[in-house]
Amino acid sequence: MSEVKVNKISPRTNCGTVQLGDSGDTITIPAGATIVNNGTQTGFGREGSVDWQTADIKTATFTAANGEGYFCNTSGGAFTVNLPAGSAGVIVSVSDYTRTFATNNLTISPNGSEKIGGIAGDAVLNINGQAATFVYVDGTEGWINVQETQTSQTGSTGFIMATGGTETTCGNCKIHTFTGPGTFQVTGLANTPANNAMGYMVVAGGGGGGGELGGGGGAGGFREGRNNPITPYTASPLAAACSALTATVSSYPITVGGGGPGSTCGPSPTVVKGDSGSPSIFSTITSAGGGGGGTNNSSPGGETMPGIAGGSGGGGAGSADNNGGGGAGNTPPVSPPQGSAGGTASISAPNYGAAGGGGATAVGGGGTSTTGGAGGAGASTSITGASVQRAGGGGGAVFGCGGTAGSGGAGGGGAGGNNTCGTDGTTNTGGGGGGARGQAGNGGSGIVIIRYKYQ
Repeated sequence: MSEVKVNKISPRTNCGTVQLGDSGDTITIPAGATIVNNGTQTGFGREGSVDWQTADIKTATFTAANGEGYFCNTSGGAFTVNLPAGSAGVIVSVSDYTRTFATNNLTISPNGSEKIGGIAGDAVLNINGQAATFVYVDGTEGWINVQETQTSQTGSTGFIMATGGTETTCGNCKIHTFTGPGTFQVTGLANTPANNAMGYMVVAGGGGGGGELGGGGGAGGFREGRNNPITPYTASPLAAACSALTATVSSYPITVGGGGPGSTCGPSPTVVKGDSGSPSIFSTITSAGGGGGGTNNSSPGGETMPGIAGGSGGGGAGSADNNGGGGAGNTPPVSPPQGSAGGTASISAPNYGAAGGGGATAVGGGGTSTTGGAGGAGASTSITGASVQRAGGGGGAVFGCGGTAGSGGAGGGGAGGNNTCGTDGTTNTGGGGGGARGQAGNGGSGIVIIRYKYQ
């Protein structure tokens, strides 16, 4: 084999073109050789390839250059990629560096009045892991997306990988606790499908207590799921067997319900209803807010006497005239039930005891002639590693000396008042607020907890 060694090959005349070989010849470039493109190259796959800028991860709006690919990190917020001026063969690629395009979109904006796919407007990438390659073709269609993926492959530890909320561990399980709104972001899945099980506890906001001898607020709905062989712990009686959810690589918005305000202080016709709590949501699981406690104010603008239905129902208000019934629990209905009904109030002198709000596992106590009903008991679970009781109902109020107001249900329920203000439900337990003759207690806010095997 002949060999020629030179430092530079130049054309014989100033024609600007050098030909290597003839048609049908094979030109071999050795491994390790570097091709430097100082202009427009052809014949080396240039029309469908880009140089990925791995040393320059983009985190804010920028203008792309022809022939370059960019990894775009939108974890800190959405931004825009401005395409360069288009001419036939110009190519730009982008890829989701942190798999956060669904939460914070990446916008692709053409130059001036140029088009993307025949439309003079921006393109938006909004799928986690999405990547796209745009080639400018002509003035009719403009930039065309010639290659796209919508879920990037990631490495796997053999278990779920996720972020969000306050993260703790318990043995081989990781726990994510949300005490306010947020996002549970699953970035990787287990190789074994059984290990993609997510245990959960979703507790809604508790209902506010009622006024004017008001009933206790109902606890926020309590829902729990688990897959015991994968995420073992001592769950509440409300957790059905093998009821865990299956993770997918995606963003799960988390809603944590607020507690309902207790009734306001003041004589009729001041509005003195106990408001219901707000729902908490994780994936397909929604827990209903606890029902507000009933009130003894039937004047215009006031709430009727019965407690309000909800995750757990509010307790009925005490009265000399009518029995205040409790609001229904497990409303809307789910299986297993998410809560219990509120209790029924007394119409007997001297103290006309109002009823307690329902709790996750027990009906609110009924009022008597001298006592307010206790709030229904909540549910205990060790999903975080330690047994904690949540979603207790609020206690009912009483009137006058010698009466005893109802205690709050175990699990964050607020106590009722005896000619005094009711007690608030405990924050992040979904406890119902205590009923009162004056200012009733507010319901406690809810909580969302997610548990899965991570090692």
